[in-house]
Amino acid sequence: MTEPREASTTFSGRTTWVRQLETPLREFLRTETGSAAILLTATLAALIWANVDLRSYDAVWGTELSVRLGDAAVAQDLRHWVNAGLMTFFFFVVGLEARREFDMGELRDRRRLALPVLAGIGGMLVPIAIYAVFNRGLPSVHGWGAAMSTDTAFALGMLALVASRFPARAHTYMLTVTVVDDLIALCVIAIFYSEHVSAFPLLVAIAIFAVTVVLKSRSVRGGFLYAALGIGAWTALFESGVEPVVIGLAMGLLTNASPAARTDLERASDLFRLFREQPTAELARSATAGVVNAVSRNHRLQQLYHPWTSYVIVPLFALSNAGIPLSGEFLVHAITSPITLGILIAYVVGKPVGIIGSTWLVTRLSGGRVRPPVGWAAVTGVGTIAGIGFTVSLLIATLAFSGSELEEAKFGILASALCASVITWIVSRVTAMLPRKTRARALLGTAESIVDLADPVDPDRDHLRGPEDAHVTLVEYGDFECPYCGLAEPVVREILADFGDVRYVWRHLPLRDVHPSAQLAAEAAEAAAEQGAFWEMHDLLLSHQGDLLLPDLVVYAEQIGLDAERFREDLDAHAGADRIEEDMDSADLSGVSGTPTFFINGRRHHGAYDIVTLSAAVKAARVREALRS
Repeated sequence: MTEPREASTTFSGRTTWVRQLETPLREFLRTETGSAAILLTATLAALIWANVDLRSYDAVWGTELSVRLGDAAVAQDLRHWVNAGLMTFFFFVVGLEARREFDMGELRDRRRLALPVLAGIGGMLVPIAIYAVFNRGLPSVHGWGAAMSTDTAFALGMLALVASRFPARAHTYMLTVTVVDDLIALCVIAIFYSEHVSAFPLLVAIAIFAVTVVLKSRSVRGGFLYAALGIGAWTALFESGVEPVVIGLAMGLLTNASPAARTDLERASDLFRLFREQPTAELARSATAGVVNAVSRNHRLQQLYHPWTSYVIVPLFALSNAGIPLSGEFLVHAITSPITLGILIAYVVGKPVGIIGSTWLVTRLSGGRVRPPVGWAAVTGVGTIAGIGFTVSLLIATLAFSGSELEEAKFGILASALCASVITWIVSRVTAMLPRKTRARALLGTAESIVDLADPVDPDRDHLRGPEDAHVTLVEYGDFECPYCGLAEPVVREILADFGDVRYVWRHLPLRDVHPSAQLAAEAAEAAAEQGAFWEMHDLLLSHQGDLLLPDLVVYAEQIGLDAERFREDLDAHAGADRIEEDMDSADLSGVSGTPTFFINGRRHHGAYDIVTLSAAVKAARVREALRS
């Protein structure tokens, strides 16, 4: 057992679930965190460029570019191609993530939908009201849309940078709130900031989208088909006068998300095996299609487009829109401008008041039945960082204002992003100075965690290690022939040794399509369980993963003192097969498709399963359990 233990201390791999279908939310957050620095750099570059040579800045982004097909043409300057064209992909990715949250994330429990929806609405209405107060009676009041929407990408990135101690659930809560924000913002753009709307092209766009909905409902495949429909709808909206970026969000929301089903993975393995036996071009295409189709289209499209939107499109948007000349005269005028002050106060004060206030009100009115998934310090941090309204706010500002008013609006947007980041950093530092137990409650809260494990642990049925009344339950779906399960086993042992209040449950998930001896090994463990020696056999199987044939299993049975004849009879009769199938069925219900997959207190563990990461997850679960008790 020494060699696997040494491997485990250096191995920082991820569960097969994460390797094959890593949580889109985690990828989303990680990409936004990485892109925040690039976005900041692009913003600074725009400011420097505009202040060094404003004429060249305006000349470059004012360059006309047309796309022509016969007599039909779409012509815009470069800035508008970025704003109305490339940003469509940004909102497409936002729509994909919103749909993923609805299908697989926190919002799949529909009872959790009300809180982020109302918090998102409150976080928009209060800033709008503040902006309207500052601009009442002035023509600039029509620019209220520039003071309401949070930049999901920038805010998530800055939250990770300035409040790294905040729990992952704070990011999740913010994402669900800002998804509502983005949906409403795009409706506002389409309704209030689209001029000279032409009816016929708008009807064409609606008809194309209706066709797309019908095709999606009938599960019609074809990436090029949907791309063509999206381009057609975008062009029709552009010609109608409605901001065409809305089609990106709509198409993203139509794209279903789902975990990789075990049957699809097994089919992919079969197709690859056929290709391995006869490597022809036709079988290569079939194997490729089988692997691709095992992963949901939502996840594939996020992997394809999200890096481009985060590292190219959004920074390019900042570069083309954030450039304003910052002369002394302008700054003096801007700090007294109702546009600048309205946007600044709306974001810095209105956003946190709207989000925190709405969250508190819903919690209060529901008698605590509906409450945020995090503590109030984390809710406060979410509210303050939501004051970053960069992307959508700039987009609406370019539609609502022009000339000096646009420059004042841009200055207010940039200033509010800076202030929101500083205030969130202060919230994070103050929270860090709280006593340990108070800090844990302030960050984690006392809300019940959503349960991912479909089949609850049953002490009368499940194989348990550790105290039955433990505060933390660690469930593993494993395969005795899976090398990653072998690497995880000494880590689990160390956790059980380090924590006295953890119980461990093993459930079978033999990957029979890739591990030919896994099913027999699982049946051997069940045959040993019939003689009260499940865990002794479990340990031997994981320490001898290369020797799992029938003669080897009989030797292991004799080694741990089992009745070898009874053991062989149980194997010949496949006595444990029904029990193994029950575990596999429960894995399917929980969306488990690979091994090892861990659940901690019913919540799926995403990420590495080295001792540091898994121990931190167990500690967090123990703290949450203590707060609820």
